[in-house]
Amino acid sequence: MSTHSSEVSSSFDCPEDIHGEKRVQRVAGRGAQVGGGITVSRILPSSHRRMVGAWCFLDHAGPAVFTSGSGLRVGPHPHIGLQTFTWMIQGEVLHRDSLGHVQVVKPGQVNLMTAGRGISHTEESLPGEDKLHAVQLWIALPSKDAACEPAFDHHPDLPRWREGECDFTLLAGTYAQHQAPSKMYSPMVGMDLSSSQAGEVTLNLNPEFEYGFLVVQGTLGIQSEQFEANELAYVGRGLTQLSLSLSAGSRIIVLGGEPYTEELVLWWNFVGENKDVIGQAQRDWRAAHERFGVVHGYDGEPLIAPDLPWESQ
Repeated sequence: MSTHSSEVSSSFDCPEDIHGEKRVQRVAGRGAQVGGGITVSRILPSSHRRMVGAWCFLDHAGPAVFTSGSGLRVGPHPHIGLQTFTWMIQGEVLHRDSLGHVQVVKPGQVNLMTAGRGISHTEESLPGEDKLHAVQLWIALPSKDAACEPAFDHHPDLPRWREGECDFTLLAGTYAQHQAPSKMYSPMVGMDLSSSQAGEVTLNLNPEFEYGFLVVQGTLGIQSEQFEANELAYVGRGLTQLSLSLSAGSRIIVLGGEPYTEELVLWWNFVGENKDVIGQAQRDWRAAHERFGVVHGYDGEPLIAPDLPWESQ
């Protein structure tokens, strides 16, 4: 899923305590569209919360049902300075990139693409596919790794376990004795929690991490607050445990990580440490520079980079 964000993110927001109790911030998703006219709920970045750790972008796509042949279709587009992280819940999406990878991501699997100094890719629903439900995230690379060599990894097998009525899937980082296979460049964690029945689950948290909880399906209760689908509950740092109340049929995405303290600009499909880096990437994409390579096998035109908003002011 491609993005067209024009948000600019600088530094990080400190979590707050109110009268000795941890404040739970509510971040509501807003509607956006991606290739093929698929409607998504865009949660990060927003004016209320730019990032959770190094997680700097979060789209929840679906659950959508469409006419066969009219699903997701995103033409060649570039990335720099980030990792794209696709967690597939329902449906199948075909990924192609300028490194030559051609990979279908299926439910329960992760596609992880490291853009580094530059890469381009496409995404499209498979022929005959009529469903799409996925979570697409971006991870900002630290400045020392922002220009690393691009790479692509597919992870069909992830750590899974059950606690009470709750099923856990570890998507990124570590939790308890579990380790996800995905290569991360910052201390962070990502998990999928799903519960067929209503109940409570207590998570052990890293007090050095800030945490956010995206409701994908059902409802989530934290303290006295109730969160609905396409809302993110942000609890900040300093917690070692947290109890979650899950409704029957709920699915929650847990995101955590050390606060990202470097300056960061996020524009269109690029992440960089300043506007000069972003501007150079925009000009290079328009000039078909070799840093982004060529995606072979996709029947369609590349996306056009928009004008830089700070140059038109």
